[in-house]
Amino acid sequence: MSSGAAELLPSGGNALEFLDFGGEVEARSPLQLFWRRFRQDRVAVVSLAFIVLLIVIAIAAPLVVELLGLPGPNVQNLNLTDSFGSPLGPSLAHPFGVDQLGEDVMSRVIYGARVSLEVGIVGTGISTVIGVVVGMLAGYYRGAVDMLLSRLVDVVLSIPLLLLGLGIGAACAVRGCVNGAIQPGLGVVIFLIAFATWPYIARIVRGLVLSMREREFVEAARALGASDVRIMFREILPNLTAPIIVYASLLIPTNILFEAALSYLGVGIRPPTASWGQMIANATPIFNTAWWYMVFPGLALLLTVLAFNLLGDGLQDALNPRNAR
Repeated sequence: MSSGAAELLPSGGNALEFLDFGGEVEARSPLQLFWRRFRQDRVAVVSLAFIVLLIVIAIAAPLVVELLGLPGPNVQNLNLTDSFGSPLGPSLAHPFGVDQLGEDVMSRVIYGARVSLEVGIVGTGISTVIGVVVGMLAGYYRGAVDMLLSRLVDVVLSIPLLLLGLGIGAACAVRGCVNGAIQPGLGVVIFLIAFATWPYIARIVRGLVLSMREREFVEAARALGASDVRIMFREILPNLTAPIIVYASLLIPTNILFEAALSYLGVGIRPPTASWGQMIANATPIFNTAWWYMVFPGLALLLTVLAFNLLGDGLQDALNPRNAR
């Protein structure tokens, strides 16, 4: 290492970096180190920009549709079908064409982004919170608590979620279940996603806590009389932030695909709410004559999932202390 630049990496990782420039010492926080490495990955930066743009479009969907001069997602116009009832293809007035009811496909794709992002982000957030709490308890206390929670994880992982979703959809489609409290829709999709994915996070957190609970800083906290709750959530949890963020970012695209699969099977989002999976399902019988009705929602789904996956890879590289430069 040259005399003009010196780096200090603590034993626990690259929590802080000091650079010496002509006698002046500049300290960089973990956030600055993360951003320094992350911005060097152009693919991840472009993916982040695409996701931010998609979120803005989803939030401002009514304004975006109005600015583009498109009809609303549920506005039907049978005059946009030919004499045989087939929808018309892309045009200047309808860049993505229309469906068999004369609804604008581009408008529905824009509104469908709301559903996919809401399900992906909210469902992942709920599953992450549950998984972190369960994993922390199992890894920290071990013994009977670990065995009980680990067996619970095994039971949940053994449940076929798609079949459970189909069962809920078939049983609750008409009048609902539990006095109408459970009906196929956005709430059920988020519940199924959170229910299906929290065990994976719990297993990862449990393994990390098992190795970290014997570290010196944990022993020091115990010696100072810190409670178990404080040790778990104030001492251990901050050191697990990086792997939790990375895994959650990689879980979002999986959950988006899961929502699309449920909607495709008729269990997820119900008409007239726009959903990419539902649009692909409705386009299947008429794909030979109306390819645009499947291609554009499918392309939106593909790009969104790909962007989240690439962003997750970029976060993993940027948060890995071994990548320090």
